[in-house]
Amino acid sequence: MSNTQSIGIFDSGLGGTSIWREISAMLPFENTIYLADSKNAPYGKKTIENIIALSVKNTEVLLNKNCKLIVVACNTATTNTIDFLRETYDVPFIGIEPAIKPAAIHTQSNCIGILATKGTLSSALFSKTSAKFSSNVEIVEQVGTGLVELIEDGKLNSDKLTNLLHKYLDPMLKKNIDHLVLGCSHYPYLIPLIQQIVGNKVKIIDSGFAVAKQTKAILTKYKLGTDSTLKGQHQFYSNSNVNALQNILVDISETYSVNYLDF
Repeated sequence: MSNTQSIGIFDSGLGGTSIWREISAMLPFENTIYLADSKNAPYGKKTIENIIALSVKNTEVLLNKNCKLIVVACNTATTNTIDFLRETYDVPFIGIEPAIKPAAIHTQSNCIGILATKGTLSSALFSKTSAKFSSNVEIVEQVGTGLVELIEDGKLNSDKLTNLLHKYLDPMLKKNIDHLVLGCSHYPYLIPLIQQIVGNKVKIIDSGFAVAKQTKAILTKYKLGTDSTLKGQHQFYSNSNVNALQNILVDISETYSVNYLDF
């Protein structure tokens, strides 16, 4: 494989761009290709069979574009399909799952909250990870029904979104959580609003930096990192609302293109 080949990233929609931001910040010379499968968002409500089929479809689109490594920037897809993808394809895969470990290690109240999709919270991988830390720490799980759809629709400042977050977070606060783990790559875009609701006594944790760090480590391990000293080129594709994808990237300074792709 050529080191100039792109890092492939896919998600059920716009949310994985939060992961892309961390990767591009840590690896500024790497080229990337991002797939927003917004047509099928959210994955969290789908069957395992459907999630696997969608993840295979996305993987093969990225492989056809000669990606050297694939980041599954979706908690639901990772927790339900990452083992299958690694067994089926030869390229390295990086997954993303809720960062329960740091929350469980650092909690002072012995109570942490997890806000995630139904697909993530009901997965075998999440149950296995959660079980490791639930003996001494109370883990309050909450399905974030409706949040992904509002983010995909660009309604980040809507009353409906604020009301939903209060509905999900207020019971956690009553249980005295001191860490909140975001178990969906869409949710980092809600951090300013979440912080207003939970206050400064609750630490919000997402997986973006850890995923970027692991991506860098795997590139080094397999000698796949680029030798280029030029800023990376970034291609973004959506199979639904291209404008929504463009809008969520409007603040970045990197060289990029956003296009519709029927996949």
